[in-house]
Amino acid sequence: MKKIVSLTTLVFTLLTGAALATEDHHAQAVEHANAAVSHGKAGHAPVLVEHAEESVKHAKHCASVAKGEAKTHADAAVNSLNEAITHGKMGHADVATKAAEEAVQHLNAAKP
Repeated sequence: MKKIVSLTTLVFTLLTGAALATEDHHAQAVEHANAAVSHGKAGHAPVLVEHAEESVKHAKHCASVAKGEAKTHADAAVNSLNEAITHGKMGHADVATKAAEEAVQHLNAAKP
């Protein structure tokens, strides 16, 4: 009986930990995407790129574990962040900012 309780506790802990890790990735993706938007609005394309690159790492993790509509939005966020990175590297802060704003909207819709 003790073994069953211990095994059940272990499984629950692992599942809870995975869910918390996903929420943390989501929070980090949103935080960095919002920072990218803020810097883009200030015309700081290189800093926008730094935050968008960090955000996309976390958004990719979210997309890898999401299902259904949340996955669709997480994938769209990754695409928008990649677009923000591309335009930010070209110095197009205005276009990159718009893409980062779209990413924030998709990330908010993909909240686990």
